[in-house]
Amino acid sequence: MAGAEMFPKEYGYVVLALVLYYFLNFWMAIRVSQARKKYKVPYPTLYASESENKDAKLFNCIQRGHQNSLEMMPIFFMLMILGGIRHPLVCASLGLVYIVSRYFYFIGYSTGDPQNRHGGGKFAFLALFGLVICTISCGINLLLQ
Repeated sequence: MAGAEMFPKEYGYVVLALVLYYFLNFWMAIRVSQARKKYKVPYPTLYASESENKDAKLFNCIQRGHQNSLEMMPIFFMLMILGGIRHPLVCASLGLVYIVSRYFYFIGYSTGDPQNRHGGGKFAFLALFGLVICTISCGINLLLQ
C-alpha cells in the first residue's frame, strides 16, 4: 500500500483505538437521542430549560457528557495521530485508557449528578498528558532527523 511504509506496523493499533472512540461517541449520541424522547426535549433544543421541564437537569447531564466528549475529540485525535507516529503502542494504550475513562465519565454524568463524572473520568486527563509527551517526542525526533 503506497504511503503505508512511512508508518510503523504497530500504527494499526492507533487506528483501531481511534475507531473504538468513534463507536463510543456513536453510542453516546444514541443515549442522548433516547433521552430526548424520554424527557421530551425536541430538536434543535440543545439544553432543556429547568423552568419548562422537570427532568431538565437529568437530560442536560446526559447531553453535557456527550458534548464534552465531542469538545475533547479533536485534541484526542490529533495527539493520537501525531504521537502514534513515533510511539504507536504507548499511544494506543493511552488511547484505550482515555476511551475507557470517557465511558465512565459519561456514565457518571448521566446519573444527573455532575459530580459523578469525576469517578472514572479522572484518568482521561492523565492519558491526554501522556499523549502530549508522546507528541512532543515525535516532534523533537522529526526535527533531529
